Amino acid sequence: MERKVVYFEIPGKENTDACLQIVKDAIRDFRYKHIIVASTGGYCGKLFSEALKGSGINLAIVTHCAGFKEPNTSELSAEMRQSIIADGAKVYTGTMITHSLETAFASKFNGVYPALIVAQTLRMFGQGTKVCCEMVMMAADAGLIPEGEDILAVAGTGRGADTVLVIKSAVSKRFLDLRVLEVLAKPRG
Repeated sequence: MERKVVYFEIPGKENTDACLQIVKDAIRDFRYKHIIVASTGGYCGKLFSEALKGSGINLAIVTHCAGFKEPNTSELSAEMRQSIIADGAKVYTGTMITHSLETAFASKFNGVYPALIVAQTLRMFGQGTKVCCEMVMMAADAGLIPEGEDILAVAGTGRGADTVLVIKSAVSKRFLDLRVLEVLAKPRG
């Protein structure tokens, strides 16, 4: 099998439109049915939900958990959430698997814990890679995507999208069954 991989010179939001085109091409060429997109404030979520509206694709937008930035706040406004849902996408806000209880323990006791080691190891391949793996498990845990299927996952570094992966989904309980099958795009820098 041969596939094209796009390597972006620098990470960041300026790669978002290219990632959307890569996803559209992958859907057309390989008939993916499930797409997961990371979106903090809604920019990527809305871009992808508008572009895939009416396509029959199971699109799930995964946000930061509530309180991520500061207590009692959500970075995705209620209006943006409703707009994305109106386009036919699902929006999931829940516990971030590699950024939950262990982060609290690490902050309090200055230790290193398994989920933090996993997160740092995945970041060696790029921030977007870590986020893609994490949110596929989150979406599978929530029942938004099936387990054991090829999923297109889109995430980025900071804001926007710069990473597109094909991942065989697994719930977090079966994390070691999750597989990154293909890299369609990622930043080099």
